[in-house]
Amino acid sequence: MPIDSQFERLAIALAIGLLFGLERGWSLREVPEGKRAAGLRTYGLSGLLGGIGALVASTAGAIFLSFAFLTFGLITAAFQYLEARTEQGFSVTGTVAGLLAFLLGAYAVLGEMSVAIASAAAATAMLAFKQPLHAWLKMLTWPEIRAFVILVVMTALIAPILPDKAIDPWNAINPTEIWRFTILLAAVSFLGYFAIRIFGERAGLIVSALAGGLASSTAAALTFAKMARAHPDACWLLSGATLMSCAVMMARVIVVVGIANPSLLGLIMLPLAISGSVILILGAIFILRAGKRNMERPQIAMTSPLELGTALKLAGLIAGVMLVSKLAAQFSGPAGVFGLSAISGLADVDAISLSLSQLSKGALDPQIAAIGIGLAVTANTLTKSLLGALTGSPKHGLIVGAGSAVALITAGGALFLTIG
Repeated sequence: MPIDSQFERLAIALAIGLLFGLERGWSLREVPEGKRAAGLRTYGLSGLLGGIGALVASTAGAIFLSFAFLTFGLITAAFQYLEARTEQGFSVTGTVAGLLAFLLGAYAVLGEMSVAIASAAAATAMLAFKQPLHAWLKMLTWPEIRAFVILVVMTALIAPILPDKAIDPWNAINPTEIWRFTILLAAVSFLGYFAIRIFGERAGLIVSALAGGLASSTAAALTFAKMARAHPDACWLLSGATLMSCAVMMARVIVVVGIANPSLLGLIMLPLAISGSVILILGAIFILRAGKRNMERPQIAMTSPLELGTALKLAGLIAGVMLVSKLAAQFSGPAGVFGLSAISGLADVDAISLSLSQLSKGALDPQIAAIGIGLAVTANTLTKSLLGALTGSPKHGLIVGAGSAVALITAGGALFLTIG
């Protein structure tokens, strides 16, 4: 290994240790000097020690690094034991952090430096966010944990034996692919669902709108419409929240399409980004126009997306839309795809977005797929206006509809320029 590369890798090993030490030293800053097993300097030296050990092992053999790691682990564990006995506490975090600093320092020398750096950053974040992580864990209910475990078990045990090929005459339904997309959408929805659980009782309307859009923009819009009916004087405020949830829905579509078929992003990214930005800005303006109002926190009602029954229903929806989309593309052409997109978008945009993204890989013209996704987003956005008028009030529906129309017209122009 060239000498300059050795210095670079050792510097990274030292930086990784110092990163661990910075977090550990800050969290233990109240502990008097000499009363803690390790701090900034010790963790920095641990990372450097791992790097030096890896360099020596490159000539002395892997057995040297194994022996060095074992010795380091025993010494670290011994000092952590003495600290725990003195403080009358129990925690293995410091020991694990020291061992990880050593290993990542060694890997920075022997392996990919970017992987070592990213792993160190992730580990430091987990150490730094101890309190929030513990608080969030306490908020989980047993049914939610059970649903997560069941879904993980099903994915680990059943997904590998599912056929990874189309099982229908039209080559539309791939069980492995459908389950992969189901887990993806369930995970994205759960982020919003959990955010609502965490912030719902304390955060304001804006946070609830953003989290609601990530979990289910339709459920969020329905909640805001009901509140608009109960609080007519807060119509502008709640209309702004509805528009914000729609903006998050558009961002969600970009993420879903980007994962399903990144090559399609070039056609839908600009229109959806512009539309989402416009509708987000309008929502913020409406909320600022309304000013501060004292009202109850929005309670967006929805079941956990990780519930087995909910996940299976989602998988069935994705499979059904994929099959109908393929048939529409084969037998009805663009008109059939556009009609299905508009109808599907009235209730959900994820399934049709995934379906058209997959079809655009071969069976469907990417431009047709992009227009179809745009129609689904348009239908879903305009549905929020109708929902607001019927469930909330005509004024609420009119404000949401006007804001949506401005954003959609802007997106339509951007889509025309992109495709044309």
